[in-house]
Amino acid sequence: MRYDVVIIGSGLGGLACANIFAQEGKKVCVLEKNRQFGGSLQVFSRDKTVFDTGVHYLGGLGKGENLNRFFQYFGILDQLDIKKLDENGFDRICFEGDPVEYPHAVGYQNFVDQLSVYFPEERANLERYVNKLKEVCDAFPLYNLEHHNENFLEDTAEYYNTSVQTFIHGITDNPLLRVVLLGNAPLYAGELDVTPMYMHALIVNSYITSSWKCTSGGGQIARLMVKVIKEMGAEVRNYCEAVKFNFVDNIIVSVELKSGEKIEGDLFISNIHPAHTIDLVESGKLRKTYIDRINNLPNTTSTFMINVVFKKNTFKSFNHNIYYYRDQKVLIGEFDICKDWPSLYAFFPGTGDGDFLDNASIMAYMEFDEVKEWSDTYRNIPKHTHSRGDDYEQFKAKKAEILLDEVEKKWPNFRDCIQSFTCSTPLTYRDYLGTKNGTLYGIARDYKDPLKSFVNTKTKIPNLFLTGQNIHVHGILGVTVGAVLTVGDIIGQEYLLNKIKAYS
Repeated sequence: MRYDVVIIGSGLGGLACANIFAQEGKKVCVLEKNRQFGGSLQVFSRDKTVFDTGVHYLGGLGKGENLNRFFQYFGILDQLDIKKLDENGFDRICFEGDPVEYPHAVGYQNFVDQLSVYFPEERANLERYVNKLKEVCDAFPLYNLEHHNENFLEDTAEYYNTSVQTFIHGITDNPLLRVVLLGNAPLYAGELDVTPMYMHALIVNSYITSSWKCTSGGGQIARLMVKVIKEMGAEVRNYCEAVKFNFVDNIIVSVELKSGEKIEGDLFISNIHPAHTIDLVESGKLRKTYIDRINNLPNTTSTFMINVVFKKNTFKSFNHNIYYYRDQKVLIGEFDICKDWPSLYAFFPGTGDGDFLDNASIMAYMEFDEVKEWSDTYRNIPKHTHSRGDDYEQFKAKKAEILLDEVEKKWPNFRDCIQSFTCSTPLTYRDYLGTKNGTLYGIARDYKDPLKSFVNTKTKIPNLFLTGQNIHVHGILGVTVGAVLTVGDIIGQEYLLNKIKAYS
């Protein structure tokens, strides 16, 4: 069978592209190499408890907000099992030795009001901060379902060419408020003298407008997307690993699977990392300068995660996330990820019934180099059996104990509440999600050379396009916008945006 559109990778970007094309009446096939669909939306179960792989909360789902409108168009909004996080502090920023949990609240005025309790003399600066967030977001039309004009890059140059720390330092001279405003930087792996201000603004703003948790796990987004896509006649296939594109002249005619099967199509969209996409293309089809640029782009760091199952009725429930720092160094580069490990962690409460939590996930940055010696080992995912060796298991156990020591600074006797826990490393994220070296958010954006890390949806191969977290901005909203950008470059941005807006 020949398809109109073949999509490699079933992460949200790939599923969103498939949804749009299916609504356009196209014959679509999505190929996923793993058993489970969804990429970072995947979930897994331990001790009869469900954990999210990558999506622990999301923003912009309130009525009339951007992600709400996209999900309405996709046909999944009304079926989502979600709840609001604490509107007076969906994120709480904590520092060792300081008993205060500094809140990031939902709603611009509420955000200002809640932090003004702790920084009363900074109210005017907090007002300036939220107004600047709105200004940046208004300058990115696709963020608001509007078509951008030919002057877009010129109009947004300030936001691309300014670092996040320069932006925050321009808001306030108060050193504590600066780090509090940057306190959820792990949402974008904020890096000193690297990360541009627009990354901070676009991502943080979506949570301030509204902040939500998928009560039955982020995997429901993938399940619902797959269900809707199939109902529209598209094929979504797992255990289908793409190994190469087959060409006639400079046009792709099929993608070959590891099994030897060839999937023919007219258009091909890759939702996998651009560097991995290049690996599927035979020599000579892409310019060496392009290949070298993509392969040499730095990626954001990876992570070490502890997923905890609590003993029944032992750990009190709360409805917000915690970002905990050993000191007031919040951006990568102010601290050394390896030498100072773990200088910070993020604590994401999981499910719970009533006053107590059933589970939680604890995330700390980790560089791939720390697990590189086991990079040629593998994990048998379906059976959950390890084959990386005893030394790897010992490494994980040692790291877990160090991280749990940090957690007990916030919650003494935390270990007494644990029934069981499992750990994930950069290798886990590399092999489960297919990300390069387990990178959290793909290619790192650098304000000093913003065009260098810009990856176009179009390639020099006329019928090969790119989508996913490396195209626009990462995260649920960013990847969704990126998918609209990709498909819009094929069928017309204004036409597509008008169709999406008609649903809201």
